[in-house]
Amino acid sequence: MNDISHTGVPHGQPANPGDSSARREAHVIGSDAEALAAADRLALQLSGGAAARDQQRRLPHEELALFSASGLGGITVPREYGGADVSFVTLAEVFAILSEADPSVGQIPQNHFGFLNVIRTLGSESQKRRYFAGVLAGKRLGNAGPERGSRNTTDIQTRLTRVDGQLRVSGRKFYSTGALFADWVPTKLLDDEGRMVAAIIERDTPGLTVIDDWSGFGQRTTASGSVLFNDVVVDPDSVLPLWQSAGEPSLIGPVSQIIQAAIDAGIARAAVRETVRFVREQARPWIDAKVDNAGDDPYVIRDTGQLYIELHAADAVLERAARALDRIRASGVTAQTQAEASIAVAKAKVLTTEAALNSAEKLFELSGSRAVLSASNLDRHWRNARVHTLHDPVRWKYFAIGNYLLNGVLPQRHAWI
Repeated sequence: MNDISHTGVPHGQPANPGDSSARREAHVIGSDAEALAAADRLALQLSGGAAARDQQRRLPHEELALFSASGLGGITVPREYGGADVSFVTLAEVFAILSEADPSVGQIPQNHFGFLNVIRTLGSESQKRRYFAGVLAGKRLGNAGPERGSRNTTDIQTRLTRVDGQLRVSGRKFYSTGALFADWVPTKLLDDEGRMVAAIIERDTPGLTVIDDWSGFGQRTTASGSVLFNDVVVDPDSVLPLWQSAGEPSLIGPVSQIIQAAIDAGIARAAVRETVRFVREQARPWIDAKVDNAGDDPYVIRDTGQLYIELHAADAVLERAARALDRIRASGVTAQTQAEASIAVAKAKVLTTEAALNSAEKLFELSGSRAVLSASNLDRHWRNARVHTLHDPVRWKYFAIGNYLLNGVLPQRHAWI
């Protein structure tokens, strides 16, 4: 980990919120096909520098500016507000495409899209008009939700309190992926009645500071560090009632989860692609294989085939889960259909997690000792897979799926199922 961040300040210190270039005017994407084409173009721009950005921990300010300019940030905005309202199938594929090119850049907008869905589900009409218009213009949403030292990720202690007629917040958040690069920072808080709410706070609001203190060994350039609030004044019109989603069925959790699964699918695709390339171009065959090329080793051939099968299975179940979300959103969300959505996405999350971890590990086994040289930086695939798949444990996905099938128990309602 470098002592100096890409922003030019000591690592762990407040970081400059701006992009490394002037904000470009955002294109407005009009269809699923256009969104996929834009993702393919952006992936080509991301992939060339991904290894160096990871190795040097250069934060992707310019790459996020390209993301905003491409119009991809607005693809889920409903059509009545000017967006393309793409399918979940398309959204998942966009994340997989970007994450194959650079999973850190792929992960950064996960909360952007997750919170756009929250606004769609819980926002007032004026909030929808305001934030959807801003996103179509290229603005980005970040995140300031979890807190360190709490019992679990849903244990929020930071309060939104009314003082002298103003709403104010003080506290510290961590795992704030996207906040460093955001225009708006959605923040989970407890109101004076102890209810969970979210306040969408302007990134440059006095008293709001983003600290670049993320030191994870994988997903290194997500800048998923701390956000500090020092007596920050909150606009009442920016507050959303998250507590309402606990009592009413919605797709907030499944949508959040399918994005996570798609990121892992992208990591798996990158690892498999890198394995094939390295075996073809640089790996040496094992002496007992009695072949001239590593790609002719029968065991390497067999394991490569297995990697493709696992990856294609994960991709197929991911697409199937996305189609289930599209169907359920179109037909209306009930307690039963929300459970069906959560279970469908949980299956995808299990398979994409396992594909990402296994393919990143097999990369070295099949490529041999040459693959471990630091100049190649191939360990970034395993590091990224290991860190990102810790977002929510798949052992509880297995439990939720089994408990639903065996006992008819509906899964919990939160953002991790």
